[in-house]
Amino acid sequence: MLKTFSVTDIGKKRKLNQDYVFSSETRIGNLSNVFIVADGMGGHNAGDYASRFTVDTMVEEIEKSFEQSPVKILGKAIKTANTKLREKASEDPALFGMGTTVVACTVLGKYLQVANVGDSRLYVITDDTITQITRDHSLVEEMVRMGGIDRETARTHLDKNIITRAIGATETVDIDFFNVELNRGDIVLMCSDGLTNMLEDEQIRQIVSGQRDIVQKAKELVVAANDNGGKDNIAVILIEPLLDEPAHDGGPND
Repeated sequence: MLKTFSVTDIGKKRKLNQDYVFSSETRIGNLSNVFIVADGMGGHNAGDYASRFTVDTMVEEIEKSFEQSPVKILGKAIKTANTKLREKASEDPALFGMGTTVVACTVLGKYLQVANVGDSRLYVITDDTITQITRDHSLVEEMVRMGGIDRETARTHLDKNIITRAIGATETVDIDFFNVELNRGDIVLMCSDGLTNMLEDEQIRQIVSGQRDIVQKAKELVVAANDNGGKDNIAVILIEPLLDEPAHDGGPND
């Protein structure tokens, strides 16, 4: 059993919502559940098209996959979406150069399998801690890793929106995978940078651990991001795995 809630919001500055979320607590293909956040980019409606098309393609691929390994299922779905998105972009000049981030996950008992391309994020939050599981594929994150700037400077850096990996950007896509063992009481947050550019991690943790109801937690995150400027679209998925259920008997790659 899972409790989940998802929401997107256009924010205060944008005329179009290019964020797209997908949330299924029930089985799709060989995955017990599927959650996806995509943050599209491109002129006019190309970013909106890219995020929606990518997520829809991934869901179709997951539905028909014969693979058993979550890594293989998610990986193939993302790679197929990348190929098909590039084909669409080549057919229509209005869609040229479009792309999207993707962060996807599935909960398997007490394990969380995550796949990530771009700078949309997945966190695991407890009452006292917030841990970013994914690593941003962004120019600024590369600078932080190489010691060029500190994390505080990175938050307001002029190049913070330049990402180094995206669906649709190159012929082949490099995907990061993470496997996380969950503990009772953990809450999973998936979000676009419209949330994390407006709120510090600690503010996010306080909101998520401070509200009782999962719907209120998600809505309060959106309100806070908008109150802090709402400079981009905001996408949020919250997942509360109820770990008193019988555990899936496998591990990361079963």
